[in-house]
Amino acid sequence: MNKLKMAVLGLAFSGTTALAGDCVPPTAPDILEGEDSTMEQMLETQKAVKAFQAANLEYMSCLEPQLAAAEAAAKEGTEGAAEQYMKLQEVYNAAVSREEEVAGKFNNEIRDYKAANPG
Repeated sequence: MNKLKMAVLGLAFSGTTALAGDCVPPTAPDILEGEDSTMEQMLETQKAVKAFQAANLEYMSCLEPQLAAAEAAAKEGTEGAAEQYMKLQEVYNAAVSREEEVAGKFNNEIRDYKAANPG
């Protein structure tokens, strides 16, 4: 059992790229300039942002079991596990930050659209 466990951990922690490679991050949508866009364009952009958010949630959900396994291995003192855990945390946190950035940019463009198209 111990040899099997070590083999599985070895495969799991062979590299962050391999770990995160099973989980594919979504591509952020293009956010149009609100002041130069039509209502229809803004609604299409809103749909794209919502689709991105859903895909990003799925991506982060894919990373979560890997994070849990890396954390458990790090707590057990498995060699290299703490570094892998930290790298996976960085990947996960980058996904969160990217989603916040996309949402923030879209919200700014909505404000610009409303300012350019009062009423």
